[in-house]
Amino acid sequence: MPTVLPLSPRLTVVRRPHKALVLSLPLVPASFFGMVLGLLGLGGAWRAAHRVWVMPAWIGEFLMVSGTLVFAVLIVLFGAKWLVAREAALREANDPVQCCFLGLVGVTTSLVAVAAFPYSRPTATYLFAAGTSFTLWFALWRTGRLWQGGRDPGATTPVPYLPAVAGTFVTAIAASALGYSDWGRLAFGAGVFSWLAIESVLLHRLYTGPVLPAALRPTLGIQLAPPMVGAVAYLSVTVGPPGLVAYALLGYGLLQALLLLRLLPWIGRQSFSPSYWSFSFGATALATAPLRTIERGDNGPPAVIAVPCFVAANLVLAALAVGTLNLAARRRLLSGGAPDAVPTTPPLSGETMESIL
Repeated sequence: MPTVLPLSPRLTVVRRPHKALVLSLPLVPASFFGMVLGLLGLGGAWRAAHRVWVMPAWIGEFLMVSGTLVFAVLIVLFGAKWLVAREAALREANDPVQCCFLGLVGVTTSLVAVAAFPYSRPTATYLFAAGTSFTLWFALWRTGRLWQGGRDPGATTPVPYLPAVAGTFVTAIAASALGYSDWGRLAFGAGVFSWLAIESVLLHRLYTGPVLPAALRPTLGIQLAPPMVGAVAYLSVTVGPPGLVAYALLGYGLLQALLLLRLLPWIGRQSFSPSYWSFSFGATALATAPLRTIERGDNGPPAVIAVPCFVAANLVLAALAVGTLNLAARRRLLSGGAPDAVPTTPPLSGETMESIL
């Protein structure tokens, strides 16, 4: 079962014997890129709402710019961690729970490409190439490591969806946005079958394993993402009426949303921390997918649920933003409030990140 170890939120480096150089910077965890997913995901929902309901266009663009700025800050800080706090970065990369969040680096890069596309196709293309390359590399490395076994079943949470499932679904969305729908269909297929395989492992762990520790319960918010982001990906790489597959993905996503709502008091025993952004991407995709079906001419159940889903997604993101700003104002953003810890488990034997760098 995962143990809880304290996180040192800052690194201070003092060098040069004759001239002191003090560098103090936050050790930003990869999970913080979940904030970018939420902001850009909501921006995409507002772009769809502008096309379908003629909602103000500036709101979606403001969210896209905000998400891109947060991404820029995080990518600099995260890169700096690998340069000046390599030991801490490697611990994160080799941790059975925290490691999969590294996949968000590539996922968010591809989403920034979607945000940038209306303004600069070359910029979007470069970002998409970088994001997709990182996503593929990390998914192959991490999935290959999982295939080698030796994993504590207690460390199994929804985070393994991030490299192979979220990464490929977002690749499909971004590829379609840039005009590469055929490649997007390949990515969609990779995501669907990866999702089904990983979900069976996760549900077996949840059904038969030990109770999920309170610090890890917010990661269950990721459970909403595969069906809903998958629905957006499917609608991105296909044309014509939405059809059975889109309805099936929406239906399963709604079931997951209701299950999470039912479990919210149990999940909420962990006080607010940035880990609750795990809910954001699935929630924003839950708002986007019905709008995309309406855009394709569907006037059935998705049109009925579109408004409540859109409102719910905005409320979820507003709550996450307020909670995060509150932690930042109290200088507790990195520690995440109480408990002042992140869940980790002992490093696994076998292949590690050090062995391939």
